[in-house]
Amino acid sequence: MTEQQEASQDVVMTRIGQAVMLLHGGDREEARNRFGALWAEIGEGGDAWHRCTLAHYMADTQDDPGDELAWDLRALTAAQTLTGEGMAGHRDALAVRAFRPSLHLNLAADYVKLERPAAARIHLDRARQASGVLADDGMDDGYGGGVRAAIERLERRLREF
Repeated sequence: MTEQQEASQDVVMTRIGQAVMLLHGGDREEARNRFGALWAEIGEGGDAWHRCTLAHYMADTQDDPGDELAWDLRALTAAQTLTGEGMAGHRDALAVRAFRPSLHLNLAADYVKLERPAAARIHLDRARQASGVLADDGMDDGYGGGVRAAIERLERRLREF
């Protein structure tokens, strides 16, 4: 990959990060608009890590649980292209491995919202299995512990079904 390609990819991730900041700041509509514009630029055939990251956060901007599920499925599909056979050395494969528990957790939560507990349990189990790659020694930024705590919360919620 050339330096110019790497720099342009950094710009895309920066733009995704800016929209995520809007989302976390409470401006879901503007975040959704920016994610939509970025999606139109990178498209279905764009860089898989960009598609995975963008779709993962775009899901959080959706009002309809079915739309949220569709975006989370796009994120997982993009992630799977980076973790298949022969992709172990890809520059984003490690990041996707760390992201996978969250992707499955979000899908499980989507299925709970859609009152599909069997599908939710499948993805919750996958989230738990995938969480083994997350740091649990307190040396991370809290991401691993946060994902594990969210898995436990959703598991308790699923017991109500």
